[in-house]
Amino acid sequence: MQEPIINEALKQKWYDEGWWTKESLIDNWNETVKKHPYREFITEDSGARYTYAEIDDLAGRVASYLADMGVKPGDTVSFQLPIWVEAVIITIGAWKIGAVVSPIALFYNHDDVRTRLQLNECAIFFCPTFYYKTDFEVQVDMPNAYLPHLKHVVLIDRERPRKRAFVTMREIFQIYRPYEGSVCVDADSVAAILFTSGTTGDANGVMLTHNNLRFAELEFARELDLSGNDVMFMPSPLNHAIGFQHGILCVYLLGARLVLQQRFNAPDAIALINEEKCTYSMGATPFVFDILEQLDKTGETLPTMRFYLSGGAHVPSSMIQWAWKHNILLAEVYGSTESTPHTFVPIDEVLSRNGTVSGRPVHGAEVRIVDSEGKQVAEGEEGEEQSRGPQVFVGYAGRPQAAKRVLDEDGWYHSGDLATRFDHGFYRISGRIKDIIIRGGENLNSATLNANLEQMPKIREHEIVGMPDDRLGERICAYVTLAEGVSQLTLEELLDWMKERNIPKWQWPERLEVVDELPYTDTGKVKKYLLREDIAAKVSQEK
Repeated sequence: MQEPIINEALKQKWYDEGWWTKESLIDNWNETVKKHPYREFITEDSGARYTYAEIDDLAGRVASYLADMGVKPGDTVSFQLPIWVEAVIITIGAWKIGAVVSPIALFYNHDDVRTRLQLNECAIFFCPTFYYKTDFEVQVDMPNAYLPHLKHVVLIDRERPRKRAFVTMREIFQIYRPYEGSVCVDADSVAAILFTSGTTGDANGVMLTHNNLRFAELEFARELDLSGNDVMFMPSPLNHAIGFQHGILCVYLLGARLVLQQRFNAPDAIALINEEKCTYSMGATPFVFDILEQLDKTGETLPTMRFYLSGGAHVPSSMIQWAWKHNILLAEVYGSTESTPHTFVPIDEVLSRNGTVSGRPVHGAEVRIVDSEGKQVAEGEEGEEQSRGPQVFVGYAGRPQAAKRVLDEDGWYHSGDLATRFDHGFYRISGRIKDIIIRGGENLNSATLNANLEQMPKIREHEIVGMPDDRLGERICAYVTLAEGVSQLTLEELLDWMKERNIPKWQWPERLEVVDELPYTDTGKVKKYLLREDIAAKVSQEK
């Protein structure tokens, strides 16, 4: 694995400020276990419960296995798992011997997994035997010629017995004793490689150090006034920054409790939140949308829920008001896997801001907005959002040149997101630079066009993409799913509604595609590249 990209002057500043320390994440884990050995840490919707001491014991057995297999500090351990406690156990076990953890999204197929295991130079790979229509034993049949670093595959046989001669995690727990060795881990070394969600059709393995991760989560928790008394409900996958960082890591740094729902559905989520007295949650807007819709239908309440944090897409004002009708403060946070989280809307300002901004910087993080020449723009003007701080990543695994294109020598991460700075240091993210529809030479912001559809009564979900056009380059295409009880929607009806709302004609969709569902990643983002591919194919066939 290549060396981390760290600006030495900034590194010294962050140490001087106390934002970075010499402690590794396993040092922090050991401290929490020592303080709260019998406090409950993980609760699964299956009914299983684990204390900090119990997780430490099981992680220690995994660490012993990894060491026995020749895994050394700096080697990579990957897993592709549902929202199961095993993901937590593997993470802690790998850190116990100084290894790097690299979780992989559950929906990736054979080729996707192989590409990522090549990039992160995986030594040991964990996956289920079978889960929800997928035979993972078949999927992990990868010749060593493609993966020279891979030593072994370990199966978790929760749903089906193994069919081939792989070791199972159950056997590891039975055979190995907890690891008794000690490894001195450099806090500036890579702790995790998190792969971007791939909503643009590409993915990178984001390298994050122990110091990156600890700073991000401790400052996040401090800003939100979280403590060991909090209980987090987690519906997001544990390979993503929301589940991995804000779930596993943040919770154990606080000595708090994490409640896992392995497959999200709103009725069960509400029951679980109330049963476990969860105090907050985090996820993309589809999760909270479904919960609010279910609360509307049933009249149920969530009396212990202090707030819900939403990242990954802009939170509409209408949804913030909808949540408040159920006494839930819905706060937007913003970041990317490379720099997360670095802005948020303070909980006590959620209602007053009401979706007008994406947040202010977390303490210690810097944010600036620049034009195409790299010059800072004036307040109120749109430009590229860039961030710098102790949370910013240190490279892309296996793709050092790709990292240098977005991480400059002064430590600024070039997000590719469009944003505007408002008064009092608040920012609003308005879309992607590459998510622009260029129609007849005019740049149209897809996020703005998409926001126009937010309150159309017949529409449940929507997304705007560029449609290829020989004359204009691109035209505006709207993909929508229909609201409950609605059987059809025509483009003419949609445009009549937009006309009534005085939406400028140049922002009107020029084509409407009604679909049964939009393609989402498992973290709740629309895979817009699939929609672009779909409409491009349809246009080509129609010529």
